[in-house]
Amino acid sequence: MKKIVVLGAGKMGSWLVESLCLDYDVGVIDQDKARLKYFFNSHRFLSFEEIRDFQPDLLINAVSLNNTIKVFKEIDPYLEEDCIIADITSVKNGLQEYYDQCGRRFVSTHPMFGPTFANIKDLSGENAIIITESDQEGMAFFRSFYSSLKLNIYEYSFSDHDETIAYSLSVPFSSSLVFAACMKKQEAPGTTFRKHLDVARGVLSEDDYLLSEILFNPFTIEQVVKIRTQLANLIKMVEERDFEALKKFFDGLRENIDLPAGGA
Repeated sequence: MKKIVVLGAGKMGSWLVESLCLDYDVGVIDQDKARLKYFFNSHRFLSFEEIRDFQPDLLINAVSLNNTIKVFKEIDPYLEEDCIIADITSVKNGLQEYYDQCGRRFVSTHPMFGPTFANIKDLSGENAIIITESDQEGMAFFRSFYSSLKLNIYEYSFSDHDETIAYSLSVPFSSSLVFAACMKKQEAPGTTFRKHLDVARGVLSEDDYLLSEILFNPFTIEQVVKIRTQLANLIKMVEERDFEALKKFFDGLRENIDLPAGGA
């Protein structure tokens, strides 16, 4: 793997270019030409014809989720037959079907961090998923790349990935949405409130399509129903001022998150 093209110069696309350009011959393209001004040690392409002349070994699609498959189809005629295509989407809806019919080698991964919350300069301890149905050469490339960043690497099938993401994203995302829905401005918010507010702002800074697709994941509804059930239980205990029931509830929560029973 020598030549790499990154499609999309948004937050994740820019991070990929900057992370790869010292070790590989990297090019980047974006429909917003102004985004290309500040890249160094990389080729800045203005058309798919230039990418055809470059003849990349790997094409990483980092455009917005709702455009991923559309852009794959648009650039396909400009790629060599042996070019591996890759996506880094957090939701894989429709991608497995596209890969099955496109006839190309592919690798699908999910860096489970984003510029909103992660420290891009030090990603040690963060996580990434590589989809097991991917091409072996493509998987080996991303294993090496993610290992160099000291990421924890997990390998899941497309189906297992979607089930895992339904839990790891839909629960905090849904909770943040409910928090924001109940929001009212405070002159002097406490520390806990401010931390929740920061998380909610981070979640709602994401693309609407991404948020929707995470919530539309077939495995999400089960997680949201669990939230509703636990809220109903909490409401009942509060209404009845049932301290013993609340204490058991708190202890169960502490056990879930590995804290000792009884609190501080």
